[in-house]
Amino acid sequence: MRTATVSPPWTYTLQLPHDPRAPGIGRATLRAVLETYGLGDLASTAELLAGELLNNAHCHTDGPYALRLRSSSPEGIRVAVWDSNPQFPPGFGKADVDSGPPETAENGRGPHIVRACADSWGSYPMGAGDAGKLLWAEVRPGSGR
Repeated sequence: MRTATVSPPWTYTLQLPHDPRAPGIGRATLRAVLETYGLGDLASTAELLAGELLNNAHCHTDGPYALRLRSSSPEGIRVAVWDSNPQFPPGFGKADVDSGPPETAENGRGPHIVRACADSWGSYPMGAGDAGKLLWAEVRPGSGR
């Protein structure tokens, strides 16, 4: 009889200051965590997702933000970023329909990149009032992204 090996779920949270180096530190930490858990094959897509979410947090809030990584099923990863700004970027709100930035726009493509590259994505407000928001994206092995 064969027994299935089940890896226990894990979560990693990195608090980041509002510093221009913080998104890079978050991406480097993500690579190290994925290698530790044998998920290095997800690193390039997960790093892209984290980079876009972290840059969004850095550009649209004046305070600290946090990167949260957790295992997801089956053997994927959820990348989430919390920040203190309660406003959702275009395309991440619950009733939001976003056609994207104009071709000549110099910014605003991050949420579109996340939605195009993630296997699933979403957002939710944190608490009431100005407690901020959490944006997340998942990537799974073999998804072809």
